[in-house]
Amino acid sequence: MSICLVVEDSRLARKEIIQILEEIDLFEEIHEAANGEDAKALLEKHKPDVVFLDIQLPGMNGFEFLESLDQIPKVIFTTAYDEYAIKSFDYNAIDYVLKPIKKERLEKAIAKLNIEESKTKRTDFPIQQVFVRDGEKCWFVKLSDIRIFESVGNYSRIYFEENKPLIQRSLNYLEEALDEATFFRVNRQQIINLNYIEKLDTWFNGKLKITLKTGEEIEVSRRRSNQIKQMFSL
Repeated sequence: MSICLVVEDSRLARKEIIQILEEIDLFEEIHEAANGEDAKALLEKHKPDVVFLDIQLPGMNGFEFLESLDQIPKVIFTTAYDEYAIKSFDYNAIDYVLKPIKKERLEKAIAKLNIEESKTKRTDFPIQQVFVRDGEKCWFVKLSDIRIFESVGNYSRIYFEENKPLIQRSLNYLEEALDEATFFRVNRQQIINLNYIEKLDTWFNGKLKITLKTGEEIEVSRRRSNQIKQMFSL
């Protein structure tokens, strides 16, 4: 790990965080941004290993910034939100650090990041995730945990565990962006995670019906049924 990005609108607070990070001396490059738009440009250019992200930002707040990204980086929130308010968000970010930020607390957050990185290195592929917000709840959801993407106009509903929030992406966009070896569009309305298939049944007019491990039944269009039959040598 060698690159980080500090996103904080207060110049003083930003410089304080950077000074602490320089004292910790783990990052070869430390970049900074005062708002979400600048941060997006720096993410694309430098591809940092972790983002230290304030929630209260001008233009778009920290959550809206994450929602606007196609690829979600590892995040440590740096925020003035009190602990009670932070815990009302059901997310699994690496950590959050309350302001005023102390060096010891930031070191603990970075230590958690190192643990997560060591886990990632033991796998063949990096963890892919999306940021999802539904009212006051927020999640960082691994793509592998999502079993269904379902079209709702220009939005898509995602199904993971017992949750079904909307994300600001169309199904057509997702079809282009997702790994086709794992995610398959079974009809006009739905994309499924192939790893969740429990069984395949012949339906009417040559169609298939898929039952997922979670019990949901998905009707496959005729054209997509033929593709699945070829895929699974049926």
